Amino acid sequence: MRLTVSDEQRALRDSVRRFLADRAPLARVRELMETPDGLDRAVWHQAGDQLGLQGIAIPEEYGGAGFTFAEQAIVLEELGAALYGGPYLASAVLAATALLASDDEAARRELLPGIASGQTVATLAFTEDDGSWAPEAIRLAASGDADIWVLDGHKSFVLDGHTADLILVVARAGPGLSLFAVPAGANGLTRRGLPTLDQTRKLARLEFGSVPARRIAGDGAAVLARTLDVAAVAQAAEQLGGAQRALDMAVAYAKTREQFGRPIGSFQAVKHRCADLLLEVESLRSAVSYAAAAVAEDSAEIPVVSALVAACASDVYFHVAAENIQIHGGIGFTWEHEAHLYFKRAKASELFLGDASYHREHLAERIGV
Repeated sequence: MRLTVSDEQRALRDSVRRFLADRAPLARVRELMETPDGLDRAVWHQAGDQLGLQGIAIPEEYGGAGFTFAEQAIVLEELGAALYGGPYLASAVLAATALLASDDEAARRELLPGIASGQTVATLAFTEDDGSWAPEAIRLAASGDADIWVLDGHKSFVLDGHTADLILVVARAGPGLSLFAVPAGANGLTRRGLPTLDQTRKLARLEFGSVPARRIAGDGAAVLARTLDVAAVAQAAEQLGGAQRALDMAVAYAKTREQFGRPIGSFQAVKHRCADLLLEVESLRSAVSYAAAAVAEDSAEIPVVSALVAACASDVYFHVAAENIQIHGGIGFTWEHEAHLYFKRAKASELFLGDASYHREHLAERIGV
């Protein structure tokens, strides 16, 4: 398993970081988080046209760049550091992975090129009102046969669900689960944005009233399991980026803020605090690197490492974001400062796809404890 960083990957990181600093700085993030969709479509399309970010891990035969998840994890880390609020996780990770994990070659050839280019914003809808991330909690019903299917029920906490052009829906078809494709303008589909703790990331509730849908071939339960494992690693990469940026903010402030005529970073209590945070972030970086390499090489370890890194990332990001506020003192609690944006993203990410306890339970089950 390759864990080293190549020159091409370093160049990719630099390019994405420059692009986000120029086109999606935190000042712009603040503006967009006040809007209903939180998306600057011009920036989204530039990310696809100029950098090819949406299709970086999609095979070339489906319109992508044909790189691996290791490169996509670098992109996700930089997006997390910048608190980018666009639908990258929803479209380029959740939806794209679900299609790639299916057995439907026709659907892949038809739907993936639009996702890879950024022309189509897609998402995956599987969670319902009880907030459970477990597949067995899915109740939305699909009925029909052959090519004629309709969906009845609802989905909640759908990432970018109210603005996506294409919605992949996991529904219960008989005793098992299946994946269905629903266009945004389908008859009987109602979409509503939800209030969120993290205003930089948008969630929605979708209601399906006899909505016509296209069934995607494949075992829906297996597709969802694979997608959630990859998504857990993807979100961990985002969390790593956010944790690193929060740590950098704390260290920079500790070097410049003075008390009693000296920088607060020179005080032993603050130095030890920052050193402990650095250890946590670097440990998370190692875990994310290993997990990303496992996904890139389609390792049999994916179910285990995804649960491990998801639990680790949730704990580390939230702790670093909270400590960043503490090190900043009073100013860290103000709306004007950026620290609270990272704290909110950390808390929302901790809960999205299941909290640390949820993933530790999964880990215990998967290793037979």
